[in-house]
Parts: sequence; structure tokens; C-alpha cells
Amino acid sequence: MNSLNVVGTGSYTRPMERREHSRVNACVQIELRQDGSPAVIRTKTSDISPGGCYVEMMFTLETGSKLHLVLWINGEKLRCKGVVMTRHPQFGNGIQFLDMSVEDRHRLRNLLQSPPQ
Repeated sequence: MNSLNVVGTGSYTRPMERREHSRVNACVQIELRQDGSPAVIRTKTSDISPGGCYVEMMFTLETGSKLHLVLWINGEKLRCKGVVMTRHPQFGNGIQFLDMSVEDRHRLRNLLQSPPQ
């Protein structure tokens, strides 16, 4: 039998939260490019945290896909690598940020801490 960590009582259970950071509903322009591909996918995040984001896309990427990312924050490019952690076909992908510079991570945290406008 497979072991699954769950939270809840009674007949309803849900998987335990695995994220290190809470996500914020935020629409941020993002460019995704898979390793080894020249094609760029331009879309927006539906939520974001210092550790990752979720993007809604009709044609989703496979779990484990390695990505080069560009986030547009206040007119500036934040670059990092990422990996697709979740895939919901015809809906979207959860992406974990990897290899983000200290300066870019600081700018992202500032955006997430600023009050919505």
C-alpha cells in the first residue's frame, strides 16, 4: 500500500502542504523556455512566491521539464532556472524557481511584500 501524508479527519483528507513559501495571487508576466528549445512561451502567473509560481496554460509542460525563466517585475527582468513540479493537463503548471540571483530574489520578495495597488 502506498504511503501518503494527509491532513484532516473523518472522510475528507487532503495532501500535506509541501511548499516552503506561501503563494500570493499575482499576475506577473513570465517567459518560459525549455532546455534545448528555442521556443519561448509568454504567459502570466496566477500565483507566485519566492520559491515558485503557477501558470495557467492550455498546453502544459511535462513534470520534471527544466526551464529558463524571465519574470517581468516593475519593468525589470528577473532571470532564473526552474523545473516543472506539477502538471494539470489543459489547465497549468506549478514551477519551482532554481538558481535565482540574490538581487533578483530580493526584488521578488519586495514585490510580494508590497501592498496590492
